[in-house]
Amino acid sequence: MKRHRSTIIAAGAVLALTSGSALAAPKCGLNNGTKATGQPIKVGAVVGQTGPDDFSASAKAAKAYFTCVNANGGINGRPIEYLIQDDQWNPEVAGLVAAKLVKDEKVVALVASGSFVEMGVNAKLYAAEDVMSMAAACAVSECFESKNIVSTNEGPLPSSVGAAQWAVTKLGSKNVICIGLNIPSVGQYSCGWTEKYMQSKGLSGSSILMDPASADMNSAVLRAVASGADTVLVNLPAGMAAGFLKVAQEQGIRDNFKWISSTPLYDKAIPGILGDHWAGVMHVNIELTPIEGKGPDATNWREVLDKYGTAQDKRDTFSQSGYLSARFFVDAMLKLDPAKIDRKSVSEAIRAIKNEKSDLLCGPYYVGDGDRHMPNHANMMVQIAKDGFKVVGECTGVDSAYLDPIIAQEKRLGIGK
Repeated sequence: MKRHRSTIIAAGAVLALTSGSALAAPKCGLNNGTKATGQPIKVGAVVGQTGPDDFSASAKAAKAYFTCVNANGGINGRPIEYLIQDDQWNPEVAGLVAAKLVKDEKVVALVASGSFVEMGVNAKLYAAEDVMSMAAACAVSECFESKNIVSTNEGPLPSSVGAAQWAVTKLGSKNVICIGLNIPSVGQYSCGWTEKYMQSKGLSGSSILMDPASADMNSAVLRAVASGADTVLVNLPAGMAAGFLKVAQEQGIRDNFKWISSTPLYDKAIPGILGDHWAGVMHVNIELTPIEGKGPDATNWREVLDKYGTAQDKRDTFSQSGYLSARFFVDAMLKLDPAKIDRKSVSEAIRAIKNEKSDLLCGPYYVGDGDRHMPNHANMMVQIAKDGFKVVGECTGVDSAYLDPIIAQEKRLGIGK
């Protein structure tokens, strides 16, 4: 018996992977064209920008959306002052910058954070200060197992399990090796649950976990070759994943395996970086719907970035997630009396979010007051093509015992499917 949502949105129903038409003016918040000039509302974010890879796309998208909101009435007249801190992939720095935001700047919430370390370091701080973090690019287990953190992205566990699940069903995979990072509550968390999924089906799974500060791609490729696996699951940040695949290409091992990946490889620039060698071969799990989707949020996300972001801002899944976290946050704030917005009222408003819908998601978004949060746990599959990505798998719920308490919570809250 499956423990997850059934397919929710057909890929072809609202999505396409072709270029969009001319972009209209983006819609944000009150959308009244009037600049907000009241007392600013301080909102924070912590991202891993400098380090092994740049994980800041989520906050950059949120910044663009908040800039658009401020140009369109703000939060009933009050602008959002958005403060972004870089944790440098360093746990000590992550703790310091979060304390600065929460205790010194007294932000009312954190929105669109993206990091491989900060949630694990700061989950207890957020709970103690009762500040909510509406994250957007989570990788560690604490992000999904904490009372005060909720994310629009799924994280590497559902994405990796979803990729393996699709490979078993569609590619006939029987032995998957997961290439991940040896970070507490990241690699063992996501690759470990992928192994459990394979074992639950009477199949084989194993992992290679690398130190992010000194990742040896040649050694990892050689270990994968020696593993006996028939499928390689690349579960790395985009830059590191591309590096791993470049080494695999140099070693001439592409045709020895079936190839799948978790979400980070779903970046508009990746097909050009990897070249034709991986076209039609690499299959990527995506935690949100395609970046070229035609729905209202997919279109508005691109319009917001084009007008209020920069050309260098990534157009990827984590950028989509950052936009969504910012939009859901703004929608919740607009329901409050602007004169009475403080951390307590904001935390209560965030926890009250329920059954929010978006064409960027495969299911409804909600928060609630549970001890863990993972509202997004259905995903899609795409294949790298010569000119971008091709959808090969529609929205499908992830089959994992890890989700049992999440599903139970959804039933208690009356979350619609």
